Amino acid sequence: MQNKKVQFIDWGLVDYQEAWDRQEEIFAKTLAIKHDNRVNDTSLETPNYLIFTEHPHVYTLGKSGHMEYLLLDEEGLKAKNATFYKINRGGDITYHGPGQIVGYPILDLDNFFTDIHLYLRTLEEAIIQTLGEYGISAGRYPGYTGVWLDPDNEKARKICAMGVRASRWVTMHGFAFNVNADLTYFGNIVPCGIDDKDVTSMERELGYPVDLEEVKSKLKNNLAKLFLMELT
Repeated sequence: MQNKKVQFIDWGLVDYQEAWDRQEEIFAKTLAIKHDNRVNDTSLETPNYLIFTEHPHVYTLGKSGHMEYLLLDEEGLKAKNATFYKINRGGDITYHGPGQIVGYPILDLDNFFTDIHLYLRTLEEAIIQTLGEYGISAGRYPGYTGVWLDPDNEKARKICAMGVRASRWVTMHGFAFNVNADLTYFGNIVPCGIDDKDVTSMERELGYPVDLEEVKSKLKNNLAKLFLMELT
């Protein structure tokens, strides 16, 4: 039987390494339950988590990423008060920082649907619907993951980056949604390896800082609706 219950947790501002370690621990426990079910022919429920957080300034490079897309050396990172990690998600280089909603769904997709492409499109749709509630029209840029504004013309600009990892249909990592983020930090990388497109935020598009907690609430509800989650 599918377990649609999802525990929502807001970690607040957490160091990237600490958040990665916490994710890995939850991820490993879920995989262990699935392994035991398979080996012992049992049917223990696997848990699901939806985690929101923010990170201090940090750049992360996915396993298929290109190191040359980081335009800072070690001294440059120190000057920007930023850190850098090579990590085990898909995707290229991106930035995380305050004013950004970083979402880490750790879901057993056997509880929902076993389709990674649909999983990514559903995450994107939740962001698109949330932006729509603020009068911001968003969509998808052909050939790339994430959420974009004006994706069909030369003004295309990215407002949410995505990079996930999955094993035996259990997910980790997720998305980085620019709400009030300091966009100058994106000038130190080639974001997601795309060097001819801009990056934006809700604050830039609307012309004023947005209530981050309000956006979290709307986004959480849209994710629950689209995935048919029972948030706890």
